[in-house]
Amino acid sequence: MRTVFASIAFVLSLSLGTSAQDSNAQIKAAVRDVLVRQQDAWNRHDLEAFMSGYWNSPDLTFFSGANVTTGWQDTLERYRKRYQSEGHEMGKLQFSDLQVTPLASDAALVRGAWKLTMKDGKTPHGLFTLLFRKFPDGWKIVHDHTSAE
Repeated sequence: MRTVFASIAFVLSLSLGTSAQDSNAQIKAAVRDVLVRQQDAWNRHDLEAFMSGYWNSPDLTFFSGANVTTGWQDTLERYRKRYQSEGHEMGKLQFSDLQVTPLASDAALVRGAWKLTMKDGKTPHGLFTLLFRKFPDGWKIVHDHTSAE
């Protein structure tokens, strides 16, 4: 009888472990998909589509250097001013070195690097840390901390 219970426990532990691994793989894939869609939107110069990867809330936070931007609308305006206003360009965006770490079934941490390639050959670049949450309409960035060199 002990052997039967031990066998059942072993099989259950394997299936639970596999289920958790599958869930983590699904989270990683879904979060990476958001970032791919953001990169594509940026490279089409479509800031509104790029911003669809962010939580549309006044509680969204964006840290860059010593500056804090709070709220989806203010974050969009920050991007417009910095990359679409007169004398500025968006360049071509590339994300790399992505590390997606599921924290829970509805939360993930992402670390990575970004690089812009501008028409004049300059390549501003840096690192970022993102906190994603899962909402009914999908995975969204709720906090972005981006640094530049």
